[in-house]
Amino acid sequence: MATQSYGSVYARWRADPSGFWAEMAEEIQWDRRWDKTLDESRAPIYRWFSGGQLNTCYNVLDIHVEEGRGEQPALIHDSPVTNTVTTYTYRELRDAVALFAGALRAKGIERGDRVIIYMPMVPEAVIAMLACARLGAIHSVVFGGFAANELAARIDDARPKLIVTASCGIEIGRIIEYKPLVDRAFELAAHKPHTCIILRRPQCYVKLTASRDLDWQDAMAAAASAECVPVTATDPLYILYTSGTTGRPKGIVRDNGGHAVALKWSMKNIYGVTAGDVYWAASDVGWVVGHSYIVYGPLLQGCTTILYEGKPVGTPDPGAFWRVISEHRVKVMFTAPTAFRAIKREDPQGRHVRRYDLSCLRAQFLAGERCDPDTLNWAQAILKVPVIDHWWQTETAWAIAANCLGIEQLPIKPGSPTKAVPGYDLHVLGPQGNELPLGEMGSLCIKLPLPPGCLPTLWHNDQRYKEAYLNRYPGYYVTGDAGYLDENGYVWVMSRTDDVINVAGHRLSTGAMEEVIAAHPDVAECAVIGVADPLRGQLPMGLIVLKTGVRRGEDEIKAELVQRVREQIGPVAAFKLCTVVQRLPKTRSGKCLRVVMRKMADGQSYHPPATIDDPGILDEIALCLHKLGFPRRA
Repeated sequence: MATQSYGSVYARWRADPSGFWAEMAEEIQWDRRWDKTLDESRAPIYRWFSGGQLNTCYNVLDIHVEEGRGEQPALIHDSPVTNTVTTYTYRELRDAVALFAGALRAKGIERGDRVIIYMPMVPEAVIAMLACARLGAIHSVVFGGFAANELAARIDDARPKLIVTASCGIEIGRIIEYKPLVDRAFELAAHKPHTCIILRRPQCYVKLTASRDLDWQDAMAAAASAECVPVTATDPLYILYTSGTTGRPKGIVRDNGGHAVALKWSMKNIYGVTAGDVYWAASDVGWVVGHSYIVYGPLLQGCTTILYEGKPVGTPDPGAFWRVISEHRVKVMFTAPTAFRAIKREDPQGRHVRRYDLSCLRAQFLAGERCDPDTLNWAQAILKVPVIDHWWQTETAWAIAANCLGIEQLPIKPGSPTKAVPGYDLHVLGPQGNELPLGEMGSLCIKLPLPPGCLPTLWHNDQRYKEAYLNRYPGYYVTGDAGYLDENGYVWVMSRTDDVINVAGHRLSTGAMEEVIAAHPDVAECAVIGVADPLRGQLPMGLIVLKTGVRRGEDEIKAELVQRVREQIGPVAAFKLCTVVQRLPKTRSGKCLRVVMRKMADGQSYHPPATIDDPGILDEIALCLHKLGFPRRA
């Protein structure tokens, strides 16, 4: 039971931010205490716990073994695509990580060296990440299956000594061979890593490239276990490149000290879990959610974490998530709203939920994109537990706004991620940097300094960090999201700032229109984009995906949607353009490519991000737009 109120904890942080985080840092095992909690000497580049020394791997593995939790499950790999479940205790995981750290050391990896990890959702991906942390090396995980040119760009930016990869990834009905992609990336990259360690999976056994490649099992067999290497709190733990970047990739840097403090605090205070609880983030280790809440956060807290190699539907059915929760007794789950929309589309009545005992589940968290109220209400109705939307970014590593279960569960307002988390001083600013009144939509910004765990800068590029995030409103970090605060302090994240459209001088949120459309009983999911109009500047257009089994005529449904928006948003929205599509283009992490679709509709050139789930979807969208009279791009 929570013993403090949200208001009291937030006020305590506001009164003394440095003192607050210094107290929370006592939960971490330090080799040397820090000299200064917050170092402001290079503002606006701030650093937390300067002078402190620690090892992140020690804090996620060794300490739990030493404190008597060695036989507790640490990692459960559940893989419906291979029909296997593998469990590592804390002792087994520590030993495997120490051995692979020794294998890396044997190939010359030392503190500060970079290692790129290009892996599917297998335990070895986690082992490789933690082995780097054990040595004080810097890992950069690249989503398995990324195109060779994108992998090459990351190799040239991070300049790794070594790459860890696998022979293949496995998806529904197909094998994705990684080695040809890695070989091509080696050809394209100007920087040449000297070694590639390859996990040869039985589904795709590959030949090794002489003098460069090393088999994972052979590397482990020849290795001696490595101990933890202390690093400074401000040393980088990892580099994570943001999705959808063009040109030189934008490498988010995460430090060791602030990251450990913030994530451990978040596990207890945001998610309400303690040591021994089973926690599941249904994401990928290639994304920030996988870094924060498959690997580091749960293990810092002494939880059992789930590594799931499957999909929300199709492995084998829309009950896949419920099976995992039931079998492994998951207490708190975290996934993206797009996963729930996929389940809802295939099983709108929630029949598959009733096949499983979900009495273990206390709460379901959603993040990664805005969650429409209809999806949240549907999930809450079928799961019968709090379904909590929360808002954060790759750059922050943990939630900016959330309903903090470990402090005080506040009333849920569907469509809002609740209130700013202690550590974040959130403001809504207008175009001139002026503070906007409650209820008025503007740019959501965080007053500096950012709390521990957030990016201190970009990899070898302080100037780009300032230009991308800090220069627009001096003294603030610009999130790139638009929204407002209501009279109760609840945050409403309505869209990306470039998704706010201007209809005849009226600034309108595409997110608000999506809320109205998504509430229609026949709609599985939707996207609203602003398209160019010579009279009004822009007009909203809706792209609609219908639920499986809908038999009604599309024209009738579209007419109802137009009327709904007119009634609930107003005639000022001028919402008349609407089309039904089979699916929406998304990144692999579930973000809808609204900007790309807007450029397609306006006849502008566009560059699909490397993270797009299926490039063929864009051809389908282009055909739909052409039928509506929009120009084809030359």
